[in-house]
Amino acid sequence: MSGKEPGVVIHTIPPVYDERSKILMLGTMPSPKSREARFFYAHPQNRFWRVLAAVFGAPAPVTTAEKTAFALERGIALWDVLKSCRITGASDASIKDAEANDLSQIFDAADITAVFTTGAAAARLYDKHCRQRCARYNAAVINLPSTSPANRGRYDLERLVGEYRVILEYLG
Repeated sequence: MSGKEPGVVIHTIPPVYDERSKILMLGTMPSPKSREARFFYAHPQNRFWRVLAAVFGAPAPVTTAEKTAFALERGIALWDVLKSCRITGASDASIKDAEANDLSQIFDAADITAVFTTGAAAARLYDKHCRQRCARYNAAVINLPSTSPANRGRYDLERLVGEYRVILEYLG
């Protein structure tokens, strides 16, 4: 499929979590670059890992192994709201026919105190497809701005770091 035509994308990146996870950070659907790298927030211009590093005052992880360890050591679980959808390139605005991931496997394995959606589309899709099913877990739900390069004009790195500091309140 070309980047201009919507195509069905199936999420194949496994979630990152363990029994120590305290918060769950959810994107919408992995971008083409993330699917290619087989890991979350892999586009070189996505600021997710730089933002988290700044929040924790740590060096930004580079490799998939470093990113996985970074998240798990800090009690962060990672996944995406969607299991599949029709999408054009990386455009969340183009998403159609969305099917949600079953988040219960993470909630059942860890004591998740808060869910953070990373961007307006993730928040909207979580509300539509997951919020009611996940309500029984009593986790707070907080919407954060997207770290995508498409959101650069609205949120510079410093402002994103300020917004993302809220995760510290839920990590103890």
